[in-house]
Amino acid sequence: MTIDLADVAVVLTSISADADAVALARTLVDEGLAACVNILAPMQSVYRWQGAVQVEREQQLMIKTAPAKLPALETRLHQLHPYELPEFVVLGAEASLAYTEWVASSARDATAEPADD
Repeated sequence: MTIDLADVAVVLTSISADADAVALARTLVDEGLAACVNILAPMQSVYRWQGAVQVEREQQLMIKTAPAKLPALETRLHQLHPYELPEFVVLGAEASLAYTEWVASSARDATAEPADD
């Protein structure tokens, strides 16, 4: 396996279990900001917000993208996200060369024409 750590980023964000995670994910992929978004099953989150401990049902989104897309993805996620302060945690990922090439080609400029198959 050939690995290039500079070519794939995984962004974690969570939203309410009642929010439309598919619509958010679809927008990010349609706009070329993400190659793929995985929506995990609802979970319990316990966190401190504005001085009080909160317990909420949330969904975790795992967003795979090219590192060059991170600034635009963060800006757009803040525009679309229902939370005042959305989670935006970036993880580096080790991936095969073929997968990183797919991520790079899928996380394209929203104005770019799709590649012919």
